[in-house]
Amino acid sequence: MTRRKYSIDFKKQVVKEAKETGNLAAVARRYELSANMVGHWKREFESGKHGEIDFSMVPVLDAEEVVKENEQLKRLLGEQALELAILRDLIKKKNPHLLKNLK
Repeated sequence: MTRRKYSIDFKKQVVKEAKETGNLAAVARRYELSANMVGHWKREFESGKHGEIDFSMVPVLDAEEVVKENEQLKRLLGEQALELAILRDLIKKKNPHLLKNLK
């Protein structure tokens, strides 16, 4: 089996079509390619490996969603820090000889 080389323009065309239809497997079958290869090309174009990033390929992020997710993650991190502090206090009270290991 020989390895084929595809041009950047061909890859762009396939990825654009896959993005528009939302079905990588169907586009891959149409061009007799592996769905994994089309997915790989899609990730390459989204990361900007082939030069400048095509912003039509990058998903649009809603600023409100990002802020909500950020606040949720901060709250979760705070809860975990509090749990750790409580657990350390419990260990210190029950096992004073472990005090030097926790610092």
